[in-house]
Amino acid sequence: MQNYKIVIAYDGSRYKGWQSQKNVDATIQGKLNHVFSTLENRCVEVQGAGRTDAGVHATGQVANVKLDKRWTPEEIMEYANHYLPEDIGIMEIEKAPAKFHARLSAIRKTYCYRIFNSSAPNVFERKWMCKIAEPLDLEAMRQGAVILEGTHDFSAFCFRASKKKSAVRTIERIEVKRKGREVDIIITGGGFLHHMVRIIAGTLVEVGLGKRQFQEMEELLKRGVRDQAGVTMPAQGLVLLSVEYQQGQQQGE
Repeated sequence: MQNYKIVIAYDGSRYKGWQSQKNVDATIQGKLNHVFSTLENRCVEVQGAGRTDAGVHATGQVANVKLDKRWTPEEIMEYANHYLPEDIGIMEIEKAPAKFHARLSAIRKTYCYRIFNSSAPNVFERKWMCKIAEPLDLEAMRQGAVILEGTHDFSAFCFRASKKKSAVRTIERIEVKRKGREVDIIITGGGFLHHMVRIIAGTLVEVGLGKRQFQEMEELLKRGVRDQAGVTMPAQGLVLLSVEYQQGQQQGE
């Protein structure tokens, strides 16, 4: 068997997230498992780097799958993209070491939360952005973002934090950028808790709207109370941009 690393893009609008469920058509992983199982004429399971939630999109999701060595990467990519639906696509595929695991081998991930910051209609990208008509104070949002960077207990920014598992995570960088009517909150870190990116985005948006002060980020981190942080932003605005690995860790023979 040969292990392959694959880079996947998908529009998550009509799916119940990444993770496979009984209904194959309901999830991204289910669709991929079905296509690769048909290719191999056996049960095949694709391992993803991140379990994106229902409605969340990706331009750079990474997965690995073990297939028969007789297939070339080009043949696999052509077959998969022919049989996958139009809202899921294999963008890259390459051989990987046997020990490479898309989730366990990852060292950082980057997400982007996209906001359409205008009162005008968002006709063409309404399914992939969250609309906020009111002006946003980006400088205040950036000041709040700086406080959240680093290694902290992010219990306040997690949906149903577990008492058994640590909520300590490291955020390497948070950028708040404007591109015309679009405002992007780009977050890079080693790993994320459930809904963590969307809650951070929601809290920073409340800062941008003047509903809270950026200095409150310090107190939120100290107290660790979910109800005191901001709203969980809608899934449609979230995109998994990329997953990174150590050099050589992902390269096969």
